[in-house]
Amino acid sequence: MDTGYHPLPQPEELPQRDKEDAMGAYLMMFAALGAGLPLPIINLIAAVIYYYINKKASRFVRFHTHQALISQIPTTLMNAIAVFWGLRILIYDDWGFTNIYKGYLVAVLLANILYFIFGIIGAIKANSGKMYYLLFFGKISYHSVFQIRPDEDAKAGKQENLPPKF
Repeated sequence: MDTGYHPLPQPEELPQRDKEDAMGAYLMMFAALGAGLPLPIINLIAAVIYYYINKKASRFVRFHTHQALISQIPTTLMNAIAVFWGLRILIYDDWGFTNIYKGYLVAVLLANILYFIFGIIGAIKANSGKMYYLLFFGKISYHSVFQIRPDEDAKAGKQENLPPKF
């Protein structure tokens, strides 16, 4: 039965190196802490670099690096807006520390806590060789990494001997 997707690797089939590389994708959320800078963009830059370093890795590693990367984008944008808004208030004091800003900070804090929790769960699952699908981002990553594309068959030379069509 052809589903149009590559088969999912099972935990016992994966080498330990793939499990560790997949886990590392989720740990890029700590890059800014490791650099000692409170800039939210550093985490995203680290995730992009890690994604491109592992572009030729197994599908398991590529799935987790892709999911970790795209799930970090909304949190990074929210953090960047909060930093920009906070600096604007401190430097110019023209927008003021309003209830809107306080509410936004609470939303950003909750988003970061959720991302931290799901990122740690993803890292643990990846290290044990299991697929873990984040809400919204898991399906996108699955389709991006595991879907069979026609150009893959042509590159692999699989279209040379085809069965007869009746």
